[in-house]
Amino acid sequence: MAEFLVRMEIQRPDGIDDSAWTAVLGNERAVALGYRRRGVIARMWRVPGTTGNVGVWNAADASELHSFLSGLPAFPYMKIAVEALALHYLEAGVE
Repeated sequence: MAEFLVRMEIQRPDGIDDSAWTAVLGNERAVALGYRRRGVIARMWRVPGTTGNVGVWNAADASELHSFLSGLPAFPYMKIAVEALALHYLEAGVE
């Protein structure tokens, strides 16, 4: 399993009414909670003062990560940046 740092910023599209947007966000929450329960999302933080968040995601590879991300209901309304993570010596216990 590989770890990825995922930065997301969601932007409400012009012309979508409140009820439709609320439905997108509700569906987004349900899918994200499922990912969290399955261990796909290891950690998630909001970025204060923005509509963004940063998270550590787990996936077998970049293709699987893309599948998870594109499965998010709000995916079409997101800017996403991904960085693969490698183990740091402090995390590995090496002195």
